[in-house]
Amino acid sequence: MTIGRDDLSKSQTVTVAAIKSGVPQLVEAREVVASFQSMIRKKSLADLEPWLERARSSLVAAFANGVAKDWAALSAAISSPWSNGQTEGQTTKLKLVKRQMYGRGKIDLLQA
Repeated sequence: MTIGRDDLSKSQTVTVAAIKSGVPQLVEAREVVASFQSMIRKKSLADLEPWLERARSSLVAAFANGVAKDWAALSAAISSPWSNGQTEGQTTKLKLVKRQMYGRGKIDLLQA
């Protein structure tokens, strides 16, 4: 649902076409998800309320309810130029290295 149509293989395209004809609610859910992604990338705060109304009547209603509960955080994320993405990335990388080394840091490895 998140891969662009131009990047699909022929068999994946056939599968998507079958899903489109069989489950129209998924098509609507995909469009809602794509419009949310576009709204975040364009930082368009004015589109948030109409998107929320549309999303509440689709298969992603639970997500829309979560967005409504955390309205202040999402509106700040859209309108603010600041991001903690770099910090989160460094923390994730550090945790990955820590997990990989768990149990391996014996005295012989530390001496080497």
